Amino acid sequence: MSHWLPVSPCTPPGCAGHAGRARHPLPAAALLLAGCTLTLAGVLCAPLALPLLGRGRRERVISSWAYAVVRAFGVRVRVTGPSAVRGGRRDVWDGAGGPRGTGPGVLVVANHVSWLDIPLVAAVCPGRMLAKSDIRHWPLLGPLAALGGTLFVERERLRALPGTVRAVASQLRDGARVVVFPEGSTWCGRGPGGRFRPAAFQAAIDAGATVQPLRIRYRSGPPEHPVPAGAAAFVGDDPLAASLWRVVTAAGLTAEIRVLSPIPAGRAPGRRALAGLAQSAVDSDSANLPAASVHH
Repeated sequence: MSHWLPVSPCTPPGCAGHAGRARHPLPAAALLLAGCTLTLAGVLCAPLALPLLGRGRRERVISSWAYAVVRAFGVRVRVTGPSAVRGGRRDVWDGAGGPRGTGPGVLVVANHVSWLDIPLVAAVCPGRMLAKSDIRHWPLLGPLAALGGTLFVERERLRALPGTVRAVASQLRDGARVVVFPEGSTWCGRGPGGRFRPAAFQAAIDAGATVQPLRIRYRSGPPEHPVPAGAAAFVGDDPLAASLWRVVTAAGLTAEIRVLSPIPAGRAPGRRALAGLAQSAVDSDSANLPAASVHH
C-alpha cells in the first residue's frame, strides 16, 4: 500500500458495535434476503431499462430504487436541509431554491461511513460515483456500480490521478452530477472523520462546477433521543458479509443525510481551499453530535 493513501484509525471491534435493540435472526435473515434480492434485481434490470429512459426519468428511477434498497435492509431514511441539488444542465438548483438554468454539473461530496452511503446518496443525489477499483469486485454492489457508470480509480497508482481528475472534470462540463467521498476511506462517523483530499475539487474548479456537501450519520433509538449507531460502520478489514448481517440485526437504525449549502467552485482560490470549505461545512454540522459520540 502506498504511503500517501488515507488511513482511518477506526476498526470493527472498536467502532462497529451495536448497543441498542437487536432483531431476531429470522426477520433479520428476511431483511438480508430482501435487500440482496432488490440489489440483484437492479443489476439484472438496469442494462435493459435505463438506456430506454430520458435523463430526468432515469434519475428518478435510480433514486427510488436506491431508497428502496436502503429500506429493504431495514434502515429508515431521514433527509434534512435545503432542497437537494437535482443535477444536470437544466436541473441544478441554487441556494435560494430556484432554477439556475444551463451550466456545468455538480460535484457532490460527503463523509464516508459505510457501504450504505452509496445507495443512500443515490437516493438523494443520483449521479456518477467516483470509487476505488476494489468496489468493482464486491458481490452485487460491484456489478451494480459498474452498470451505474461509476468512475473507478486505482488509489495505489498516483500516476493515474491526473487522468481521473480530467475524467471527472469532463463529466462536470457535460452537466453531469459526480459523487465523491473525498476522505478516501471509511470512518465510523462518531465525530470528525478524515481530511478531504483535494484532487476531486480540482475537477470542480476546472469545470466551474458547484460543490454540494452532504453530511451522513447513522443513528439508533427513538427519534426524540437518537444516539450514534456503530452498526452501519464499515471500517478497517471488516468483511462485507459481517457488515451486512450487523446492519439487518440492528433494530431501529436510521440513516440521516443532511443537504448543506452549495459552494461555487469560484469561491475558493484553489483546490485545497475549496476542499477545506466543504470539509468545514460537514464538520460544523457534525459538531452537534453529543460528546459521548466523539471517536477517540
